[in-house]
Amino acid sequence: MQQDSSDLALIVLEDGFIAKGKAWGKRGRALGEVVFATGMTGYQETLTDPSYHRQIVIQTAPHIGNTGVNEVDPESGRVWVAGYVVRDRARRASNWRSTGDLEDLLKSQDVVGICEVDTRALTLHLREAGAMRGGIFSGDALPAGAAYLDQATRDLLVSVVRDQPVMTGAALAADVSTPEKYVVEPAGEYEGKEPLAVVAALDLGIKARTPEQMALRGIQVHVFPQHSNFADIMSVNPDGVFFSNGPGDPASADHEVALARAVLDAGIPFFGICFGNQILGRALGYGTYKLAYGHRGVNQPVVDRESGKVQITAHNHGFAVDAPVEHPSVAPFDGGRYGRVEVSHLALNDGVVEGLRALDLPAFSVQYHPEAAAGPHDAQYLFDKFLRIMQETKEKNATQN
Repeated sequence: MQQDSSDLALIVLEDGFIAKGKAWGKRGRALGEVVFATGMTGYQETLTDPSYHRQIVIQTAPHIGNTGVNEVDPESGRVWVAGYVVRDRARRASNWRSTGDLEDLLKSQDVVGICEVDTRALTLHLREAGAMRGGIFSGDALPAGAAYLDQATRDLLVSVVRDQPVMTGAALAADVSTPEKYVVEPAGEYEGKEPLAVVAALDLGIKARTPEQMALRGIQVHVFPQHSNFADIMSVNPDGVFFSNGPGDPASADHEVALARAVLDAGIPFFGICFGNQILGRALGYGTYKLAYGHRGVNQPVVDRESGKVQITAHNHGFAVDAPVEHPSVAPFDGGRYGRVEVSHLALNDGVVEGLRALDLPAFSVQYHPEAAAGPHDAQYLFDKFLRIMQETKEKNATQN
C-alpha cells in the first residue's frame, strides 16, 4: 500500500543512507548527529537529558510511548534531543503515573520525529559506519516529489545534512547550563537538618537526579552555571566540587579544564561523571578521543578494577579518555604535579576507560551515570564514596590546622 504523502517522513544520513517512515511529533526538519540508545526503559529521561543536545536519537527498543509521560521523570525542564526516531509508537498511553501522551510532548516542544521506520537497519548501519550527521524531514521540509526519492531529491537532502557542523570540536555545555546558580537542600531523612557536606556542582548539562541523589545523603548542593570561575565556586566554601555530564567535545572545554585544575591545586575533593570524567582526564594531562558510535544505553557492563566486581551501568557518551590502563601512571600535566593516577573502571565490551582515580589527590570520576533513572542502580554507592572522601578530607584538614 502506498503511503499517504502527507504523513511521509525521511531520515537522511550524510553518507547517503535514506529511510522512509511516518511523520511523528512536529512536522518539519531536524538536524544533528544521529546516534542510537539501547535502553528498554526510560525514554522520557533520554529525551530530557541535556547530554543529547544537538543529537537525533534512535531508540533501538521497538515500542516507545506505552507509559506516556509524567511530571516526575524528566531530567531537566525541557526536551533536548534534536530529533527522535522510533519503530512503533504506542497507540495510547497506559500507566497509572501517566499525565500525558508522548507525541503531544514532542509537538509542544517542537521536536521533529519519525516512526514506522526500520530502526534495526539504521542501528546496524551506524554500528558499521559510525555516528554521523543526519536529518529528519517531513511536512513542508520535504521537497516536491520526495516520495519517489529521485537522484536530485537525494542529493538535495544529503547536501542539507552535510552543511551542518560536526560534533567534533563542538562546545555545547554553555547551551544547556543553568543561567543562574541554585541550591538543592538535603532531603529525605536529612531534610531540615544541618548538611553533612556542601558541594559546588558545575552544571555542564546536569541531570536533575544527580543533585537529588546527593541531597538524599545529607549534602547541600549549590549548582553553578558553566561559565562560573574559581572564586564563584569558593564563595560557598565547598567541601567538594562536582562536574556533571553534558554535551559536546571535551577537547573544546578549556575553561572547564582550567577550573578543574584550580580545584585540584586547592586540594578540594573532586568528583566528575561523564563529561566531568573527560574534564578530569584532560586536567590531569591525558587526551580524549571520539568513539565510533559511542555508548548509549542502560545495560553496559563495567568492571571496578579494585574490587573486581562487575556493575551494569547507564551510559551516554560519544567521547572517551585516552589514559594508560595497564598500571598507575604519573599524570602527564605539568611534569606530573598531580602525582599518580589509575584507571579505576573499564568497559567490558570494548575496553574503554570508564573511570579515573587520583592516588595522591582526593579526586575521582566515572564515565557512566551512577544517578541513572530508570536504572540500573548498581553504581549509586559512588555518591556515598564522594561523601566519605569529603568528610575524611575535612577531618584531615582540621587535624593539620
